[in-house]
Amino acid sequence: MQTLRQAKIGDTVRVKKLHGEGGVKRRIMDMGITKGTEVYIRKAAPLGDPIEITVRGYELSIRKEDAEMIEVE
Repeated sequence: MQTLRQAKIGDTVRVKKLHGEGGVKRRIMDMGITKGTEVYIRKAAPLGDPIEITVRGYELSIRKEDAEMIEVE
């Protein structure tokens, strides 16, 4: 299982499954990250947190702990 956190900068991945519960999962889905969505990893902050991604045509910063809940392929 590969997560969004493990994806390398410059990769384009497809969301396979969302883990997590309740409000956290809902917040991730509200940001447009749903099953089957393509995500491009743009860059990471100097200390690695947050990760900057492009999803559905807009830029988004996501925390490492949230990225860990997103399974990709």
